[in-house]
Amino acid sequence: MSETVLPKENLEPRLEAPAPTSTEPSKRRGNSLVILALLLGAAGVAAGGWGVWQVRILLAGHQQQSGQLQDIGAQTQTLKENELQLATRLAQLPAADELENRRQLVAQLQGDQQRLSQRLETVLGASRKDWRLAEAEHLVRLASLRLSALQDINSAQALVQGADEILREQDDPGSFAAREQLAKSLAALRSVEQPDRTGLFLQLAALRDQAAQLNALAPEYEDRGGSLLGLTSDSDNSSRWVQWWDKLSHYIRIDFNADKNIRPLLAGQSLTQVRLALTLALEQAQWAALNGEPQVYSQALTEARSVLLSNFNQDNPQSKFLDERLQALITQPVSVMTPDLAQSLSAVQAYLERRHASIEQPAAPAKQEARP
Repeated sequence: MSETVLPKENLEPRLEAPAPTSTEPSKRRGNSLVILALLLGAAGVAAGGWGVWQVRILLAGHQQQSGQLQDIGAQTQTLKENELQLATRLAQLPAADELENRRQLVAQLQGDQQRLSQRLETVLGASRKDWRLAEAEHLVRLASLRLSALQDINSAQALVQGADEILREQDDPGSFAAREQLAKSLAALRSVEQPDRTGLFLQLAALRDQAAQLNALAPEYEDRGGSLLGLTSDSDNSSRWVQWWDKLSHYIRIDFNADKNIRPLLAGQSLTQVRLALTLALEQAQWAALNGEPQVYSQALTEARSVLLSNFNQDNPQSKFLDERLQALITQPVSVMTPDLAQSLSAVQAYLERRHASIEQPAAPAKQEARP
């Protein structure tokens, strides 16, 4: 029996040993369950987050769609208003027949306007020619006035040349007679020499300034070491003799050429009056030179020479030079025989009258045809 009992006692611990091995799988199963639960929770949280995100996306898309729907509605309303306006305008437009009639009227109006512009250009061209021809007549008239009033040959020549250029621009055979007469006037003007009146005026002005400086007073005695002055200086009253000799030298002059014509010496107020008379004569000659008065010019210079020769000594270099210049200027011409431009003016006026008559004659029948 003991042999049978021992195995039972030995078997008891063997039966108790497997108990711990049964708890380990249960723990592993619990951990796996926990992990699984955690995974499921995380998956649920992720699913919830994803759902919330999808809900937000849906809300944003809904809001965007609502905004787009509002814009579409506003655009639709605008289109409706535009359609109503177009319909109103279309209702106001005339019919197709009326539009065709209006188109024809517009085309006719454009044609009439084009013809009117062409006529206007023709009329303006004719008026420009008329103005140019009137300018040519004015230039010839002005040249005639310059010749008669101022004897200005150069200005008259330029004016007549300008009138001839205007007639040449017209290229009209009817202007041949007028141009021929203008050519004759130009040849006559070119054959006349223009006097230098400005140069004569300036030369007389220079002589007038020299005349104002003429001096014919008696020369004062100068001490040149003579014997008489030395004798007077040796005396006791030398100062009185010197003073007396200085005063006496103003009134006494010894001339070793007594056979020559001796002019009286001027002094004081008489000299001033003679200078004034000579200056006035030269001024009168200047006026005559500018105005082309040959008689006044020669008379004034002759009077100036008379005053110079009768009151100033010709031994004086200034008086001699002034007399020579007056003799040279008295022969200078101050006026010329100017050609007459009356025939040229008449020829230009006759050409203008013929031109106006030829233009008015075709215009009269045109007016008569327009009346019916």
